[in-house]
Amino acid sequence: MTYRNGVFVVDTRDGRIAQVTGGRGQRVNVREPGGGAEWEVPFGALRLATREERGTVGLWAEGAPARCAECEELKVALREAEAGGGRADVDTALVAQRMHWTNAHTLAGEAR
Repeated sequence: MTYRNGVFVVDTRDGRIAQVTGGRGQRVNVREPGGGAEWEVPFGALRLATREERGTVGLWAEGAPARCAECEELKVALREAEAGGGRADVDTALVAQRMHWTNAHTLAGEAR
């Protein structure tokens, strides 16, 4: 099993919620939601973040839509970048996802 770029996980070593940005072999690269410095986590020390956990760090606004057309488009763009692009294309797609989530689906975005 692997984690797709962009998915939110928990680093079980310290309980931090992070977003997957890449990885190779048994090491996964993650960063804090919204950006920041990356760190490596052994694959076995990660698990998917629950909706409640995502909510505690402002990643899911109350009542956010279950299906968002723009989210779906951004997922497709990320998959295409992963399949044929370089690291810069993947990073650009992740940033676009993150910006959309912040502006459309997070508590921080609702405050704007």
